[in-house]
Amino acid sequence: MEVVKRLYERFSSLVHELAKFGSIGAVAFVIDTGLLNFCHVVIGLGPLTSKLAATVVSTTFAYLGNRYWTFRHREQTGLGREYFLFFLLNGIALLFGILAIGFTTYTLGLNDTLSVNIANIVGVGLGTLFRYWSYKKWVFLEATEPIPVELPGQGVRQDR
Repeated sequence: MEVVKRLYERFSSLVHELAKFGSIGAVAFVIDTGLLNFCHVVIGLGPLTSKLAATVVSTTFAYLGNRYWTFRHREQTGLGREYFLFFLLNGIALLFGILAIGFTTYTLGLNDTLSVNIANIVGVGLGTLFRYWSYKKWVFLEATEPIPVELPGQGVRQDR
């Protein structure tokens, strides 16, 4: 039991960060998938155009959630810089989704809703791995000064 406690203490900040990142990602995934299907099935846009439109909206949500919740304890290097890098890296991650959907639709000839959604899930999964790594490396940098555990004068712990 002591080993588990020590492991938790050692990795608790990473576990909390991953849980927050996963929560924001899950909501962004619902937004992305919902808009992809709305644009593709209801409006009748092509699968790649639908994916691009859905990604712009879900990425904006994800930026706000990650900046102000997941990585709020990290250095804030300017909204413009972070937003630009965030969208640039999401553009690279979007390639995973575009390639998966494009391959499924145009190479395999599967343009039905189920096939496009399965391809989207594969692309989002690969893109998520890239995004988590790249956000920590280039967008939400480690804080140069430690974040205070207690709010000044209130004695209340901040949520990590």
